[in-house]
Amino acid sequence: MFHILVVEDDKNTNKLMGAILRAEGYTVTAAFDGREALDRLDERQFDLIVADVMMPNLDGYQLTETLRAANYTLPILMVTAKELPEDKHRGFLVGTDDYMTKPVDKKEMLLRIAALLRRSRIVNERQITIGSVVLGYDSLTVKRENESHALPPKEFYLLYKLLAYPGQVFTRLQLLDEIWGLDTESGESTVTVHINRLRKRFEHFPEFELQAVRGLGYRAVKNG
Repeated sequence: MFHILVVEDDKNTNKLMGAILRAEGYTVTAAFDGREALDRLDERQFDLIVADVMMPNLDGYQLTETLRAANYTLPILMVTAKELPEDKHRGFLVGTDDYMTKPVDKKEMLLRIAALLRRSRIVNERQITIGSVVLGYDSLTVKRENESHALPPKEFYLLYKLLAYPGQVFTRLQLLDEIWGLDTESGESTVTVHINRLRKRFEHFPEFELQAVRGLGYRAVKNG
């Protein structure tokens, strides 16, 4: 069962968020400012934090920055009434994983939390399983029953990235920047070449496929 820490100084809002999350089966602990949140984190382990920005003692930005500096990797969803782009930019710069503005839509919050927990599990387990296919991040291998493929690093990271976010379209430039690095001298055609190699290598795997989205980029579709 996932345990979520809700950090919100408004007692009614905190209580409402807790009720929504508990109704979805989550275990919830409340904290009413950043310093109390740090105390709760010393007492037990959490899977995700929902944090308001404007709080006394230690605000959401400071809380997030403190946790990232201390190597806490759990996902953080920042919730705030601040809507300006620079406010969101600051949140991402200090290390938040996602950002919502108030008033919070209940369904959207639950969808964002589910997505963050799913991504966090993939990162922590360092593997993706699709039916009988297992991608091992540390070994750079794709295994299926008695079959095992050891991939070159760039091919593996490209495949892992796409399968970690099934259905999401990534542009060639996004993939190039993330897999090859911002300072790479390779062009976007490099991504196309690697995608074609992966398609050829795994064309007999019914569990997933790599699709080109005309004019946009690529996405992975999981069938298993």
